[in-house]
Amino acid sequence: MWIYEKKLQYPVRIQNPNPKLAKVIISQLGGPDGELAASMRYMHQRYAMKQGKLKGTLTDIATEELAHLEVIAAILHQLTRNLTPEEITASGFDTYFVDHTAGIYPQAASGTPFTAAYFQSKGDPITDLTEDLAADGAIM
Repeated sequence: MWIYEKKLQYPVRIQNPNPKLAKVIISQLGGPDGELAASMRYMHQRYAMKQGKLKGTLTDIATEELAHLEVIAAILHQLTRNLTPEEITASGFDTYFVDHTAGIYPQAASGTPFTAAYFQSKGDPITDLTEDLAADGAIM
C-alpha cells in the first residue's frame, strides 16, 4: 500500500538532551492538535467524501501526518535519551518518567494521554473539513 523508505524525510540530529523542551513538544505527538490526532482525523474522515480524489487526498494527508508523527517521536527520543536521575528530577520530567521511563508515549503536555475524543468524524464533508482547518490552525 505504501512505500516506506526507512529514513526520516527530515533527519533529526539533536546533540544535547533537553527534557524541559520534550515536555512541551510531547503535545505535538499526542495532544489534541498533535500529529496522532491529525492522522486519525484525516484517515477516518476520508470515508465521508463522495469523490474518489477527495478520499485519496485525505488518505495522502493522513499518511503525511504519520510521517510527522515519526519525526516528532525521533525528536522526543533524542531530547530524552541518556538522562541522569538528577536531570529528570530537575526538569520536572519525573512525572512522565515514572510511568513511561524514556519511552515515547502519546500524551499532551498536561499529561493527559491521547484519546480518540481529540478528533471528530461527523460524516459531513464541510463539517469534517472545517474541523481539520481548525485543528491545523491551532498549531501554527
